[in-house]
Amino acid sequence: MIACILIPGFELRAALRKQPALALRPAALSPSAGSEPLLGPVTAEAERFGVRPGMRLGEGLATCPELVLVEQDPAAAEQAWEEILRALEDSGFAVDPAGVGCVYFETRGVERLYGGLEPALKRALAAVGTAWDPRAGAAQRRFAALAAANVARPGQILIVSDERLRDFLAPLPLELVPMEPRRRAELHELGVKRIGQLAGLPGAAVAERLGPDGRRAWGLARGGKALRVRGRRPPAEIVEALEFPEAVGNELTLRRAFSALLETVLARPERADRFVRKLALSARLVGGGSWRRSVTLRDATTEPGRLKAALGPKLAELPAPVLELRLELVELTEHDGRQLELLPAAGGELNTRLREGLRQVRASTGSGSVNQVVEVAPWSRIPEARALFVPRDDC
Repeated sequence: MIACILIPGFELRAALRKQPALALRPAALSPSAGSEPLLGPVTAEAERFGVRPGMRLGEGLATCPELVLVEQDPAAAEQAWEEILRALEDSGFAVDPAGVGCVYFETRGVERLYGGLEPALKRALAAVGTAWDPRAGAAQRRFAALAAANVARPGQILIVSDERLRDFLAPLPLELVPMEPRRRAELHELGVKRIGQLAGLPGAAVAERLGPDGRRAWGLARGGKALRVRGRRPPAEIVEALEFPEAVGNELTLRRAFSALLETVLARPERADRFVRKLALSARLVGGGSWRRSVTLRDATTEPGRLKAALGPKLAELPAPVLELRLELVELTEHDGRQLELLPAAGGELNTRLREGLRQVRASTGSGSVNQVVEVAPWSRIPEARALFVPRDDC
């Protein structure tokens, strides 16, 4: 079975850890600087007053004048989410995070350890902790597990079998299916507001009207494909931080601090001469929030000049003066050297660049993002049954 642990509004919950009293008041996560003024996740008290996530800022304040805007804290959210993932891994679950607040794993390897499917899911919820109000869903298919977790109440486990999958998905709202907002609005105009209504449409007609995105949504509405879940590669855990005696807003000073952090983190013995593939820079802001940017390198390297050129310009995006600067090596290569060739084979350089590009994509978007097409039934009259997407293990 594929299980999904879901924590709705995780970014808001992480930001409220420093001010827990706001959890009982009407509060919402404020929009990030420079983005469209739309509210993020909201508390239950804000929902009671009619405030909804995605509502425009002015409309939300007009609906509830007592609404408190909570500053975004992406660094705290990333740190809290990493703690949860490590707690699940310590309990024996090979996790595949789909984003902050949502993680998948297979239960086949741990059911015997904990005495069945439901005890294993209870152990996973206990590892996350009751303070986050997690909910768990399990099914034979990934999207079905996500839908079950969305329907479940906090602390509840909902298991959906393949036999009743269609009946379970049919009455659920179309918002559970990931698709472009304009495509969803187009379906609403046509009267399609439930997953069952989308699944009942002809697939060819949906693909012709809505394109590949609609075709994919139609496939998910019918349950999706039964694919394996592959565990993530744990991060490198090499972090250096620099705390300033007073708030710093000068970009030149911040660049020098970043250079000092980079030299220190590259000299750490835990790196073991391995190359850096992905790194992240975060800052604690003077207003109480935080800021975080990550970069995935095209070619793994330890050259300070290239690393500064990749991440240094991000300092210009800081929205406020900084109290603390933090540099993290998120992913390192497995090797600590490169074997050069005297006479490279024809096409060898192209293959090397292709593999490096695939590694970059996987490091940036997750373990299941790099796949290859494998023919399984080329004689089939159904196009979707002729081939499968299989994750690549050679990159």
